Amino acid sequence: MSSADESGLLTPVWAGSAAEAATGDAAVLQAMLDAEAALARAQAALGFVPDAAAEAVGEVADVRLYDVRDIAVRARSGGNPAIPLVADLTAAVARRSPEAAPYVHQGATSQDIVDTALMLVASRALPPIIADLGRADAALARLAAEHRDTVLAGRTLTQHAVPTTFGLKAAGWRALVLDAVDRLSRISPPAQLGGAAGTLAAFQEYAGSGSDEGSGGAGPALLREFAGQLGLAEPSLPWHVLRTPVADLGTALAFTACALGKMAADVLVLSRTEIGEVSEGTGGGSSAMPHKSNPVRATLMAAAARQAPALAAVLLGSLVAEDERPPGAWHAEWPALRDLLRLAGGAAASAAELAEGLRVHPARMRANLDRTGGLVLAERVAAALTPLIGRAEARAAVERASRRAAADGIGLGEALGDERLPLTEGELRRLLDPAAYVGSAPALTDRALRRHPQVKE
Repeated sequence: MSSADESGLLTPVWAGSAAEAATGDAAVLQAMLDAEAALARAQAALGFVPDAAAEAVGEVADVRLYDVRDIAVRARSGGNPAIPLVADLTAAVARRSPEAAPYVHQGATSQDIVDTALMLVASRALPPIIADLGRADAALARLAAEHRDTVLAGRTLTQHAVPTTFGLKAAGWRALVLDAVDRLSRISPPAQLGGAAGTLAAFQEYAGSGSDEGSGGAGPALLREFAGQLGLAEPSLPWHVLRTPVADLGTALAFTACALGKMAADVLVLSRTEIGEVSEGTGGGSSAMPHKSNPVRATLMAAAARQAPALAAVLLGSLVAEDERPPGAWHAEWPALRDLLRLAGGAAASAAELAEGLRVHPARMRANLDRTGGLVLAERVAAALTPLIGRAEARAAVERASRRAAADGIGLGEALGDERLPLTEGELRRLLDPAAYVGSAPALTDRALRRHPQVKE
């Protein structure tokens, strides 16, 4: 069963997403059970416990047999959910096979199970996140190619700057998506197994005569077998207080949410009523205003981007973990890591939907370009005049004309006509064509589209 706070009422960023399903309380508890079953199987494979005991543990390692809420409440007394779970799992094994009960959780510590479970949860949540990013990548590539030469105003510090192309803007969004894919694809969540203080001592003791001293003892062999049973990476050391795996995962997830936030920020600006250069394919409604069609996907992506950095800071702070087992630092990671998985997953799903349904309005882009009467081409005019009258005079003339155009509400071309410049009317008209001053934007778009994600095989 799920606890009441699992309904997602106040978390539309991820509610209903694949990431939510992969990170819910039931999913986490199932991952803990999977870790316990894998530990028993690994020890059986090395001859440390009877095969029948491992089979008994596996038979009851099913989250449907346990009360998730009850385990969560009882976790307060010991500080983590592994303690009550081990008690319940042991009881369940004992009911089925009393002689197998002593082998439950043999040699492990709570952190081994919780850390391994969270890495399992991550390994199961990452593929759908990367898949949604792949959808966004494909859709943005199509937009960039289709609008390679679609001109719109570039904006700096909220104001029109010089012309650019929507293709280049979409290619930039896609580049960030691919950056996120590259980072997430490099993540290889590791198993955790160290015993009480990271020495694997209990496992060595339980192994007894089965220990292979020539390869460093039973502990490393068990760690390798345990990781293999779960399909997780084998760490070089137990990482109870060496929190690189969590920090790397958390920062990659935070980067993903924030990278998608850039696309969201642009869409939110460009879809404003007074700008209207893009719109979401299917907007959201309003409880009060029937005419509204809100950019809800971009809004949810922006919300994820605003939350992620603080959560990543929690995980980075937990790198400062004292002794061989940290009080508080480890515990602080659990909700932060899960929320980052959910935020990145929800944002990726929204990004895919946004990119696939985004509507682009080139006519509105051109109309907005023309609103300033050619002022977005002031830089080009000054550059063209520089070899004719010198750089300082060219800049001064264009500045005077620009101020007059803005003050009198006339076009830059008309204002420049009073400057007695060595330009013909035809030359000036050519210089004031926005489509002819996008620089290398089309070539840069083509270059960006040649990049492909570096997805790990």
